[in-house]
Amino acid sequence: MSYAHPEYLVDTEWVAQHLNDPNVRIIESDEDPLLYAIGHIPNAAQVDWFTTLQHPLRRDFVTKEQFEELASKLGITNDTTVVFYGDKSNWFACYALWLFQYYGHQNAKIMDGGRIKWEQENRPLVKDVPAFTATSYKAKEADQSIRAFRNDVFKQLEAKKPMVDVRSPKEYSGELLHMPNYPQEGATRGGHIPGAVNIPWAMAVNEADSTFKSADELKKLYEGKDIKPEGEIIAYCRIGERSSLTWFVLKYLLGYPTVKNYDGSWTEWGNLVDAPIEK
Repeated sequence: MSYAHPEYLVDTEWVAQHLNDPNVRIIESDEDPLLYAIGHIPNAAQVDWFTTLQHPLRRDFVTKEQFEELASKLGITNDTTVVFYGDKSNWFACYALWLFQYYGHQNAKIMDGGRIKWEQENRPLVKDVPAFTATSYKAKEADQSIRAFRNDVFKQLEAKKPMVDVRSPKEYSGELLHMPNYPQEGATRGGHIPGAVNIPWAMAVNEADSTFKSADELKKLYEGKDIKPEGEIIAYCRIGERSSLTWFVLKYLLGYPTVKNYDGSWTEWGNLVDAPIEK
């Protein structure tokens, strides 16, 4: 069995061959924004999930107009192939790709293995920040079919439709309430959304080099927990970045037709008044 949509994934060699391709824009998106300055793939731009993709006031993403401004500044046209990579097995690379797709940019790919694999292969890292000729990017209206809001989660709950909690078993059980080193991800209650199954995001990647597991392994992993292609699925974590990796796996590597990422995730649900929680 091969991946359902292999065109959404490229390897490090493909990226190495397209470093100077004018039709390709490589973007690094990390959990740790300082990594880019230490060294990044030649010609790669930085998109920081917190300062670049988030609205400065509301807990939401940048607006459609702000997104157009960002893409234009990065020299991206509506036809540009955008390749994302980053640290932490591509958590935030998948999050950035998900947001680009939310605003209609379909021509997007993940570099399998992310920073770790590039570094393991001793490929070049540079410190100079590239400059791009600005474009006039035009985004589409936000695609709500890939994003879940809390009302969607309540409906999913009532209909007993499948949900995947991609956090660690201790977060899922409620034993671990606060993640060390993540003060911005706090919740007043621990546990999980009733009915959600726990399939930690890390089970989808190979520990050695952060690449995705094979399609057969992934199928066995998710279908073994009753997460099947026929259903409408919602994935969540604490702030939506780890679950965007699971969303990418289910949607593109396994080809599930209806998958949503709940980016409010546990920082919203664990703080909601009167929201049902299981431990």
